[in-house]
Amino acid sequence: MQNLFAGLARAVNHATEPVQVFAAVEDAVRRAIGFKLLTILFVLPDRSAVQRIHSSNPVAYPVSGRKPFRTTEWGDNLMIKRRPWLGRTVDDIRWAFFDHELIESLGCGCCINAPVAAFGQVYGTLNVLDAPLAYDNTQVPVVEAIASYLVEPLRRVVHTT
Repeated sequence: MQNLFAGLARAVNHATEPVQVFAAVEDAVRRAIGFKLLTILFVLPDRSAVQRIHSSNPVAYPVSGRKPFRTTEWGDNLMIKRRPWLGRTVDDIRWAFFDHELIESLGCGCCINAPVAAFGQVYGTLNVLDAPLAYDNTQVPVVEAIASYLVEPLRRVVHTT
């Protein structure tokens, strides 16, 4: 795991564009815990919605897709309290996401969402999905740690939008 974070830090240090960091984060998550789908979303400057800026499956989940902010228990936990969310089952996915049918059609039934945040500001989310029961509480801190490498790239995206 130490080599994974050292490699991610090097990739971030040498990146010239945010997309390079997004690719490095995708690779780090793949090596650390695996996934069927990974997306990165950023919070629009007016805070009305989040927009997808990176997707491991751009056909099903294209870059630039938007989701409006909704006041829900899930959204408040992630975007206000800045806490990760682990949904382990299809029922959890159905509870949290309006697009659960598409998620399920991709074979996903487990999800870790980690806020990308610093100094009280949420810039976006790192979202990792896999088969039902694929993740447990031991993977959540890994995704949170990897998400922290997205703060500056998402800050740059938000300030140029």
